[in-house]
Amino acid sequence: MSRESVVAPAPVLHAQRDRFAAVRARSLHLAAPLSAEDAMVQSMPDASPTKWHLAHTTWFFERFVLADMADYQSRQPQWNYLFNSYYKGIGPAHARHQRGLLSRPSLQEILDYRAEVDRMVQQRLVDGDLSEAGCLHLLLGLQHEQQHQELLLTDIKHALWSNPLQSAYREDLRSTAGTAAAAVLQWQERAEQIVEIGAAAWPAAGTFAYDNESPRHRVLVAAHALANRPVTNAEYWQFIDAGGYREARWWMSEGWARCEDEGWQHPLYWDDALQREYTLAGWRDLDPHAAVCHLSYYEADAYARWAGARLPTEFEWEAAAAGRAVEGNFADDERLHPGAGQGSGMLQLFGDVWEWTSSAYGAYPGFRTFEGNLGEYNGKFMCGQWVLRGGSCATPHGHVRASYRNFFDPSARWQFAGLRLARDIA
Repeated sequence: MSRESVVAPAPVLHAQRDRFAAVRARSLHLAAPLSAEDAMVQSMPDASPTKWHLAHTTWFFERFVLADMADYQSRQPQWNYLFNSYYKGIGPAHARHQRGLLSRPSLQEILDYRAEVDRMVQQRLVDGDLSEAGCLHLLLGLQHEQQHQELLLTDIKHALWSNPLQSAYREDLRSTAGTAAAAVLQWQERAEQIVEIGAAAWPAAGTFAYDNESPRHRVLVAAHALANRPVTNAEYWQFIDAGGYREARWWMSEGWARCEDEGWQHPLYWDDALQREYTLAGWRDLDPHAAVCHLSYYEADAYARWAGARLPTEFEWEAAAAGRAVEGNFADDERLHPGAGQGSGMLQLFGDVWEWTSSAYGAYPGFRTFEGNLGEYNGKFMCGQWVLRGGSCATPHGHVRASYRNFFDPSARWQFAGLRLARDIA
């Protein structure tokens, strides 16, 4: 990548500035309902405090956009250690499981840090003083920040639920519970075919995609059928009522061990009476028609076996989603909770809940990481993770696409993750 400065045409410049400002403002909007005490809490090693999310995303722009310029000097060089996440090529980082100990710098100092970095990035854009690499890193940084916006929501939900008071994040969130029934479960069949999977490599392709989505390649997908919508709360309740959490025969060995060790009896955030669930709006009656969420891969797989079906492969899922409009219940809709799938055809492919697939997270043939230190972004996690597709009610609108590959440890339950059934056909 060239290090020469890039002067963008005026319409492009304004679009870049507007998008940068909008994404950065959205993070502050999500953090606004929280106190400084809320913003410091880390309820488990896999989650991070809100304050850390706000600082880390800012550090990303400072380190990969501003520091790309020869004359840049960091205002707080010691924060490079505090707010680096896992970029070992850059240097050591504060331990992930101890991010909740960072009472200093204060929340206000972090907000001031964001404002200062934002001002400098915007000025660089106005002056045309960003290298080609800096411009590309700016775009990647916006996508990165949107990922952290979703994590901010899932992490604070777990933190507030872990507090005995179990207060709401926002009591004013809209609810669609009880408005209409979910569509009847139907099967959409697809014949055996060779399909194009993935995205062309960015930045050469022009359109943004993460490195783990490329290269685009052909895959033979056997004949199969997919359910027209995700599994609902009512359907999952039947699995519980039938003894699904008491019978090992439905479970992967590791999943059953985790189920026993941690005493799982129902999805995370359901009450033991199976009548209510904790949401970002606090405790609400369980909507039987809404897509079930906060399931681990183990739970999703066990339910699918019990239902006489299976989880789809990520290639089956992408073949069904390819070419469809990316529309659904996303974070911008201000519900922050899944709803019911209504209508005809394939429903809720995007938004509402991430859908577990049966595919292990690995490299596509010919995979290449991003250049330099950003090569650590995705590739080094291709071990022991499982792929989810489609986005959720906490995902920013416009962030996902049919080729988007999310991935988590199979035991993860705090994400808005559910499932869609699949089955083989002759």
